[in-house]
Amino acid sequence: MRALPAFAAALLTVSLALAGCSMGASDGQDMKADSAAKPATGQQGAGAADEGRGEQLAKDGKKAEADADADAAKTHVIRTATLSVEVKSVTKALAEARSVAVDAGGVIEDETTERVDDSYTTSHVVLRVPEAEYDSVLTELAGTGKLLSRTANAKDVTEQVVDVNSRIATQRASVNRVRKLMDQAQDITDVVALESQLNTRQAELESLLAKQASLADRTTMATVTLDLSEWAKEEKADEDDGPGFLDALGGGWDAFVSVLRWIVVVLAAILPFVVALAVLFVLWRVFGVRLTALRARRTPVVEPAAAPAPSPSPSPDEDKGEGKQD
Repeated sequence: MRALPAFAAALLTVSLALAGCSMGASDGQDMKADSAAKPATGQQGAGAADEGRGEQLAKDGKKAEADADADAAKTHVIRTATLSVEVKSVTKALAEARSVAVDAGGVIEDETTERVDDSYTTSHVVLRVPEAEYDSVLTELAGTGKLLSRTANAKDVTEQVVDVNSRIATQRASVNRVRKLMDQAQDITDVVALESQLNTRQAELESLLAKQASLADRTTMATVTLDLSEWAKEEKADEDDGPGFLDALGGGWDAFVSVLRWIVVVLAAILPFVVALAVLFVLWRVFGVRLTALRARRTPVVEPAAAPAPSPSPSPDEDKGEGKQD
């Protein structure tokens, strides 16, 4: 009697298994019937297109996930540097800098060379070199002459790169979904609304792609700004060769010309004053003499009065006689 319940349990298990198999077969038949019904309704091409887009979305999603994982594992750094170097010849140093950048796989992004006073040359160069060659390029450029200053900067943008890549994957999937809905839409109102959404999302996707390209360019290629300037040229006097006769003659002539030039300058400076004084003197001589003569004519002549005759003075002898009488 105890074996009967066990047999009944086993029979029940087998029945449930058979029922599950029949349900799976019926579901499969229903799915086949649905797929067979689509061509009958004229949507076979759309179904194939949807399946193709679904596969493409799956591939894009897997690729985006792989890229995101790779970006997360990699560090993205924007490197920039500025060098100021003093060299003997800017032309030679500039040619060497170009050679260093090209050999490293970089390019010359910008260059400005200026000649001052026909004897002094400066140059401003912007180089783009691969990040792997960044340190070696800096060392070679600093060795072209006397290093005056050096500034280096490194900015980690790994989080920004990962965020942009993730947003691109999401936005791309959103664009594909809108396109799929547009293919299935029948009403013109729905088509217009979906087209507006597609344009907006496509613009956002293009903006993200541009940002991604900019980040990729700045993280893979380092920027090096190089300022070149020439040494001050000092003329060294030769101690053995003293000044000769021609040198002395030339120096004397230069001194004579300089003195003569200054004399001319001084005369030119005082000439207006001399002319003004001469004019005043001529005017004084002309009008002053006439005025003096006119005044002399108008003044009456007064004859001087006759002076009284002097009284005779007593002689000394008379003075003495008068004294004796007293």
